[in-house]
Amino acid sequence: MASRTFPEMPTPSSLLSAYASMSTSIMLFRTMFDQLFPRHLRRYVVDAVRFYWKPKSSKLTLVFEEKDGMTSNHMFDAAEAYLCTRINPDSDRLRITKSVKEKHINIKFAESEELADSFEGISLTWKYVRQQPQQRSGGGDDFGHGGGKSSSSGGSFTPERKYIELKFDKKHKEVIISDYLPSVIRKFQELENQKKVVKLHNLQSYGGGPGGYRESVNLDHPSTFDTLAMDPEMKQAIIDDLDLFLTRRDFYKRVGKAWKRGYLLYGPPGTGKSSLIAAIANYLKFDIYDLQLMNVGSDSSLKKLMLRTSNRSILVIEDIDCSIQLPDRKGTAPGQNLGW
Repeated sequence: MASRTFPEMPTPSSLLSAYASMSTSIMLFRTMFDQLFPRHLRRYVVDAVRFYWKPKSSKLTLVFEEKDGMTSNHMFDAAEAYLCTRINPDSDRLRITKSVKEKHINIKFAESEELADSFEGISLTWKYVRQQPQQRSGGGDDFGHGGGKSSSSGGSFTPERKYIELKFDKKHKEVIISDYLPSVIRKFQELENQKKVVKLHNLQSYGGGPGGYRESVNLDHPSTFDTLAMDPEMKQAIIDDLDLFLTRRDFYKRVGKAWKRGYLLYGPPGTGKSSLIAAIANYLKFDIYDLQLMNVGSDSSLKKLMLRTSNRSILVIEDIDCSIQLPDRKGTAPGQNLGW
């Protein structure tokens, strides 16, 4: 029967001897270190050794603070909205909000939470951190000054802090910043458009003067492209044109043109012009600004009214074919052709 040989195991006495020798060397090195370096230099030497011997982490963490100075951080809002669509079903507490004018219920985090995500095969870890206000002693006077909310005991409270962390491998930094984060912003914009309430604004001027104001109401028009009675081919052509317009904003900027699109709607009353405008507004989630040229008293008033319109909106100019009946603005009589 073949015999199997094993390496000779060290004896307990040899292990004890090696341990004693190592301990003696460490004590000798420590004694030499204390003698060579003064007390006030030892800390710097130890910190330097720890810095260079510390294993380098392969992870990169991006921090999104809720506030950027005195203003809100758009990137934090986008990340929070994105994470709320991926809330862990095992979450024990959630925060529910809804204003009077909102139609949708907002579900947000009530406490710190950690979520996993992936993008193009890259593993990512999101961490939502919510730090509750904490009382701190000192730092304030009898009048509550000191940078925080004062308490009856003479101390102050640090304000609530919310921030989001995104952790991933450092080698994917360019992909995350250039591709992943813009996709999070686009998702946030889609969510905002879904919740947006389309409004109808009535642009008017102060008695024909240069000033102007706008009245607005919620557009509760039920017209959509699904319910619109229209030739199917023409309807699809309009939808395709709108989709192309939305995706070519950068192209318009690149060629030096304003990002706008115009449609001329004509026909007798009751042919569906207003329904088509409402369907376009509901499809794009753009506000509508109603402008009647007959109520504009001067060119400067018209310019001021145009400046009061917001971006990503629809400007409806009614009865544009009747513009030759505008009030006198250049010394011509009403009804005279102004050369437009």
